[in-house]
Amino acid sequence: MTRFAILLALILLALPAAAEQERRVVNATDTRLGGDGSKTRLVVDLDGPAAPRLFTLANPYRVIVDLPDVSFGTKALPHEARGLVSAYRFGLIAPGRSRIVIDVARPVKAALRSLPAAEDGQPARLVVELTPTTESAFLAHMRSETHRAEQIPEPSAPKIVPDASDPRPVVVIDPGHGGIDTGARGAGGEEEKEVVLQFARTLRDKLLASGRYRVAMTREDDSFVALADRVRFARENAADLLLSIHADSLSADPFGVRGATIYTLSDRASDAEAERLAEKENRADIIAGVDLTEEPDDVAGILIDLARRETRVFSSRFAGTLVASVGKAIRLNKNPQRSAGFVVLKAPDVPSALLELGYMSSKEDLKLLLSQNWRDKAADAIVTSIDAYFAPRTTAKGGGSSVN
Repeated sequence: MTRFAILLALILLALPAAAEQERRVVNATDTRLGGDGSKTRLVVDLDGPAAPRLFTLANPYRVIVDLPDVSFGTKALPHEARGLVSAYRFGLIAPGRSRIVIDVARPVKAALRSLPAAEDGQPARLVVELTPTTESAFLAHMRSETHRAEQIPEPSAPKIVPDASDPRPVVVIDPGHGGIDTGARGAGGEEEKEVVLQFARTLRDKLLASGRYRVAMTREDDSFVALADRVRFARENAADLLLSIHADSLSADPFGVRGATIYTLSDRASDAEAERLAEKENRADIIAGVDLTEEPDDVAGILIDLARRETRVFSSRFAGTLVASVGKAIRLNKNPQRSAGFVVLKAPDVPSALLELGYMSSKEDLKLLLSQNWRDKAADAIVTSIDAYFAPRTTAKGGGSSVN
């Protein structure tokens, strides 16, 4: 073997190791706040280097730090308030992209002060320094920032390949929350985003096993998907039905509220509880640091109004079948069918419903939500309700089709 061949072989052997080193995920080992109202610092300890991008957003005031391939582990998200910071959180925003969202009580000037490499047993350290500023200065700086927020990527789940010869209905399952947006929490730290994802997978598998539907999920892993992108995903897949899966929580519950609840879209909430829940769920994009919900419709006004009216009739019909079927299998809330202005249900041409499986704040409900036997029972009931909804139009039978 010539010297050139030996050198080439060594280079080729080194390439995988170099690529692996490039892909190494950096871990955040600690976060803490310091300072007061005149200057507040958020310090993040890292076990390796990372390249941060910082930008600010208003309404409400937030400071955002994007980081590539940084893992924040499974520790509970802090809700610490100190100085200029009212709360902060962190987590995945998209595959290979993490984010820190800092809620601030007033306009601030934000700066990244240091990010040295880890050495001599000391961690790398990301320091976000905040100082007060005026509203006009904050807004002027926000408009002039060179590192603007990137658009959140389209949902990573593949689309169903259109097949005009396949008459089976398309059902889109939407597991709520994901990534940086954990949703509600149980007493033991259980996260809504994981609970509903596990249930959605069970429901998907049962629908596919029936052979009567084509099925897609807005997310199939722990990824954040903006509300508008969930709606867009359903429309691009020509969904005949969208079912969004959630699990509610009450911070104070003296009456031991339990049970599943089904929601449909309405401009006016059916009651105060429905309005509270819709407001909370519609904040998902703000929680993740970017609000993309206010997007123009792509259909002319009069046409979209006609489509919405028909769609709401179908949505209400499906909700009725869902209450009837699910009520025979699992416990329902005392007021099981409600309506409110949920963003995720606003596709003008896709019948949609939002199912709150139960309350994470209830020990009894949480125990059931974590049980595979209960998930099977509840999912079977939902399949029955979907069968009843599509019975007048479903004629084709055969093997299931998935986007997996």
